[in-house]
Amino acid sequence: MKKILLSGAFAAMVSSSLSQTLSKMEKKIVANVDADMAAAILLLKESVDINSGTFNISGIRKTGELYAKELQALGFTVIWISLPDSLKRAGHLVAFRKGKKGKRLLLIGHLDTVFEPDMPPNPYTMLDDSTATGQGVNDMKGGDVLVIESLKALQRQCLLENTSITVYFMGDEENAGEPRRVSRGDFIDRAKQHDVALAFESAAGLNSVADARRGASNWKLEVKAKQAHSSGIFKGAYGSIYEAARIVNSFREKLSTQPYLTFSPALFIGGTDVQFNDQPLQGTVTSKANIIAPKTIVFGDLRFLSEEQKERARDTMRMIVADHLPGTDASISFEDAIPSMPPTPGNDSLVKLVNAASVDLGFGEVNPGDPGERGAGDISYVAKYLDCLDGLGASGKGAHAPGETINLSQYPKLIKRSALLIYRLTR
Repeated sequence: MKKILLSGAFAAMVSSSLSQTLSKMEKKIVANVDADMAAAILLLKESVDINSGTFNISGIRKTGELYAKELQALGFTVIWISLPDSLKRAGHLVAFRKGKKGKRLLLIGHLDTVFEPDMPPNPYTMLDDSTATGQGVNDMKGGDVLVIESLKALQRQCLLENTSITVYFMGDEENAGEPRRVSRGDFIDRAKQHDVALAFESAAGLNSVADARRGASNWKLEVKAKQAHSSGIFKGAYGSIYEAARIVNSFREKLSTQPYLTFSPALFIGGTDVQFNDQPLQGTVTSKANIIAPKTIVFGDLRFLSEEQKERARDTMRMIVADHLPGTDASISFEDAIPSMPPTPGNDSLVKLVNAASVDLGFGEVNPGDPGERGAGDISYVAKYLDCLDGLGASGKGAHAPGETINLSQYPKLIKRSALLIYRLTR
């Protein structure tokens, strides 16, 4: 069950952290980050130069091996979670240590990127003194290295001793293997053994983190109509394409003003002979200009901030679909993908801890970001089991696109903030 109220110890931690400045030990942690930044950049470069597109199984495992060595050196037990061959995914890297001190933390990242080997290469390259480019440099190899460097800064002061921390780096975040109960089963089971989940997807600068993320699901609209000569259109017959257009536009009219709710038709095909596949998403169609099209298929996504919002939207969409134009029939089906991570008091308390660390470091205040600015993420699979925070990774621009960049002037600051957050949660 999701925790609604903070424990007394955790609440006291939040209260005391809001007013404190850096302790002697925390100053040493910060100094450790600075001392290791050259090595951190080398690790980032080495990992970025390994292609690890979601379907490049060998590349993902090579990236995992690189990070595994770093985590083993920090005293973590490292294992590889393999997935069935039928999923065609590499699996996940898990590193853990168990203790009795402080909160039990789950630190989340992912090894894969959207860039597959057949795409144009983009190796790690400095663009100027504070900006580098490279495939996945921001989303999210920059976040993975940030996790490792934060832990390294703590281990140099022996501060990981007797802590309970699991690092979970997914191998298929950008395109999860199906069924997800298999590809995310181990992740969810391990999450239930922790108190707090911190995810290191891209940061929106120094002053914003994600205490909520929208969920994602899919919908498929199928419309049928009687095929006839086009001269008879509007005479008791409208055809499948007009009906599909009416339905999709009615979705927009009825639902588009709801905060954080979006629904986007991604594929729209109609004609006499329609062939459709959803894995991968593609379709073919043939038709003639002088016929009323008998079949149309529309496929899209639906994003939402809560399960209640998702279900209300689906009910409205079903009602619209049921009100057919003459001579047509239509049906809509829905498929769950990633659940939402709604804002909670527990998540808000984590924002306060990040804010305290940032203020104490002299980096300014941190506030919750707009959930509408982010897509769905793996942390949402476990949001109902523990307090969660995301957007703690590297900052930059152009994620998922050629020329993706990382902001190297903010990078050491984000590592320091993360190291301080982990320290205060586990002390």
